[in-house]
Amino acid sequence: IHFYVFYAPSLLSLSTLIGILATTSRLNRLLVALLVVRAPVATLASPGLRGASSSAVTNGSCVSMRIPAIFVAHGGGPMPLMGQQPHIRKHLEDVASLAGQKPKAIVIISAHWEEKEAKVLTSPKPQMLFDYHGFPPQTYEYKYDCPGAPDVAKRVQDCLSAANIRSSADPGRGLDHGVFVPLLCAYPSADIPVTQLSLLSSLDPAAHVRMGVALRPLRDEGILLLFSGLSFHNMRAFFGQVPKEQNKLSKDFDDWLNATMCDPSNTQEDAGGLTKRDMLLINWKSAPGAQFCHPREEHLLPLMVCSGAGGSGKAKMIFKHESDDGLRHSAYIIE
Repeated sequence: IHFYVFYAPSLLSLSTLIGILATTSRLNRLLVALLVVRAPVATLASPGLRGASSSAVTNGSCVSMRIPAIFVAHGGGPMPLMGQQPHIRKHLEDVASLAGQKPKAIVIISAHWEEKEAKVLTSPKPQMLFDYHGFPPQTYEYKYDCPGAPDVAKRVQDCLSAANIRSSADPGRGLDHGVFVPLLCAYPSADIPVTQLSLLSSLDPAAHVRMGVALRPLRDEGILLLFSGLSFHNMRAFFGQVPKEQNKLSKDFDDWLNATMCDPSNTQEDAGGLTKRDMLLINWKSAPGAQFCHPREEHLLPLMVCSGAGGSGKAKMIFKHESDDGLRHSAYIIE
């Protein structure tokens, strides 16, 4: 018995293929399977299978169902929007292409919202929250008039609840600069619904990794999980208030972080769904230069959530910058 599969990307109709096969004298001895695909690519894999991104054919086009988890460097206050950090702005502008498709919604975790228990923004029309000080008046007039995503916020809460993580709705919170600065650069048209999830004020790295694990299903639902922080955040070092020879510690930590994130051997999951990458990040304080780079770890925690959400996906560095003072920081994507 022979088994044939025909791949006809918008070239042959089903009736045409049947006509061709009808001329085959061996037709009565063949088991013939016809796969007529009217999209550039199709997959027979179930969307639920783990591993590479799954695909589906929708309205005549191929739509990837899994969106990468992306950790971005949000810069200093509104500076990327002021032309003072063009390297950060370019990095943030790249997010849309890195996502691979236009998401149906965005769930973003910023370093600038902490709560005792997880809170999720449920406003149908989020306002702006200018949570920085001492900048020019025009930086308090930015607008990001995106629709809210209360339905997606409910889905976030359901995912957290399924993982025994308590959460509550917050209808009044505005979008802080860790949210609107990246989004103004990446999606300036503001036509994608947005919701925001808080960090936990406990700053417990394991709890944040578990939060990311709980959010994994959203990546297969056309939702972009975006994590906004900085892999180096020592304000005294930023303002030159520490001996410059200490700045080399940022390179030591960055090297450790790159190896932790990008080593393919760190992607294997244990029985609890955590990867070696997750475990290394949970124990980040043992890394070289760790507490110099993060005297307080709120700007690193979004990366913890990103790692948990990334699961066994491969990570790669998408951004690296070193200041004139030798302070280095990076950003990552997990497929």
